[in-house]
Amino acid sequence: MNRKAFLTMSSLIALAVGLFALCAPELLLQSKGVDVNAGTTIWVREVGVMLIAVGITVFMVRNHADSSTLKAVLFGNVVVQLGLLVIEPLAYSAGIITKLAGIAPNTMIHVLLASGFCYYASKIRL
Repeated sequence: MNRKAFLTMSSLIALAVGLFALCAPELLLQSKGVDVNAGTTIWVREVGVMLIAVGITVFMVRNHADSSTLKAVLFGNVVVQLGLLVIEPLAYSAGIITKLAGIAPNTMIHVLLASGFCYYASKIRL
């Protein structure tokens, strides 16, 4: 897969998950077995807005030529993916997230996206 296709796909994932988190936070929380309350709903909506922003940013740079700015955007996304990769399994092991089916797909997606962002960032030679 070329970089443009990877960035397009990853931006669409971020936009879809972000919209889901923003518009249906209760469903997202229930799918993970997390208690739904006003606080968790607000936090999930905030994460949704941030994922939408990440998705828009990645979509907007997908055609850019190699640059230090593009490399920074890609490595920033590596940090996002690795950070998200760690949070849910820790929450599951602590009993906060109670449904393994609610985190297993995300864990795999975070590994794949982190690998892709890292791969394309490392190919940029300045």
